[in-house]
Amino acid sequence: MRNELNDLFAGGIAMASFVIALCFLRFWRSSRDRFFLYFALSFGIEGVHRIVSALSYDDNEDSPLHYLVRLLAYGLILWAILEKNLPARGTRRDDRS
Repeated sequence: MRNELNDLFAGGIAMASFVIALCFLRFWRSSRDRFFLYFALSFGIEGVHRIVSALSYDDNEDSPLHYLVRLLAYGLILWAILEKNLPARGTRRDDRS
């Protein structure tokens, strides 16, 4: 019973991740801002990871592979935030104001 419930939750999280990824893709299509593309990729990776984890019949999520996939997904989010907040190349800020 416990394994079936875990698979149900993993499927729900995967579905939600894909829906969120599609929403960010829609925002990216209208704005062409890479911020939204990175978020869409991150949630897409998380959704695929949840499906693969549920289908692999491996209850051990302590393997380094699981953490590396999550690190990639969360790293994309952090990179998107950093890239959005860093000043653009080639432009100088005027500190005299």
